[in-house]
Amino acid sequence: MTTTQEHGTELEPVEVVDAELVEDDDAPGADAVAVPDPVDAVLKALDANAEEHLNDIRPKKTKDGYARDWEIWGEFHDWLAERTGIRLPLSKITVGTFVSFVTYLDQVVEAPPNTIERRITGVTSEARRHGYTVPKEATEAARRALKPLKLDKRRQQRGRGKAAAVTPKDLRQMANAPRERAPQPGARRRRTIVVPELTRLRDKALNSLKFAVAGRNEEMSELDDPDIKPVDEGLMVHVPSVKGRPERDVPVTYGEDIDTCPVRCWRAYQEAKLAAGAAPGGPAFLPVDQWGNQGTARLSPDGVGRALARCAKYAGLTGRRITGHSARRGLVTTGRKKGKRVEKLRRQGGWSPNSPVFWEYVDEGEAFEDAATEGIGL
Repeated sequence: MTTTQEHGTELEPVEVVDAELVEDDDAPGADAVAVPDPVDAVLKALDANAEEHLNDIRPKKTKDGYARDWEIWGEFHDWLAERTGIRLPLSKITVGTFVSFVTYLDQVVEAPPNTIERRITGVTSEARRHGYTVPKEATEAARRALKPLKLDKRRQQRGRGKAAAVTPKDLRQMANAPRERAPQPGARRRRTIVVPELTRLRDKALNSLKFAVAGRNEEMSELDDPDIKPVDEGLMVHVPSVKGRPERDVPVTYGEDIDTCPVRCWRAYQEAKLAAGAAPGGPAFLPVDQWGNQGTARLSPDGVGRALARCAKYAGLTGRRITGHSARRGLVTTGRKKGKRVEKLRRQGGWSPNSPVFWEYVDEGEAFEDAATEGIGL
């Protein structure tokens, strides 16, 4: 575009270029390379080093606990995906996901409020360590959702005291509990749920085998089909290594009752599981929703523990704290009452020779053997 400029009485043409017509390549400084701010670079490096140092000096127990919290955050997402049909990334921490996490821990896992609070802290710490953003409003909302739970005396009692031992009689009662489960007083659910047959078969196999091998929740979760080998005498179970504990191979014989025989219960569940579409050679125990739909991912450690506690609840075994650990205690106490050798029981459950917990169970099983008051003329 051309215009004129007046110099005295004479007009001279002047070339004017419209700014919006300037090409990016012609703009001043277009070829310049942005130079990173050295101060920002040093600060970022110091922040990264500080984060790594703080994690290194954190006690191992705390780091292991936070790692477990992150695993449970993943299990919550598995549970959520089964209900919504959409898998959310673990990095998406929002008000909605964090409040739902609190509800899941309270209503599904039935964790005590103090445990829920610690899991919020653990997930927040691990998420930031992975480089994910944890909005302040998300943690604040989660703690607001937790606040009324901490004031509930019934919830405060969760998780207190040692796990009670279960017995074969308890397992039979659980196996034969009614399949129809009415809504609990005060629960949101208003309809009666009928436990799917596949769930019933899985829980019978899971609970009886857990008792037979004195299995930890994590060990039962990690079992695969090839780990459970049929033999003439029953089953030979390869219990995998979890959390650095030694793996072990343990024998499981036929039981005396069809409802608690771990061999028969496993075979019945295995047949039903494969008929429902499970891949051969996959996880030994799979999740099943309330409509009887079978999942593909292995049953989580928390799911293993909940199965035993839930079956005990609906069998009317109240007044005792029955958890996923009850089966381990039950094998030792029942075994000692029946005269089983201590060393056999110790190897079956994978306890170390000097485990104080194991010897506590032994003492419990021997409480009335040659009791101090027996035969002294009382």
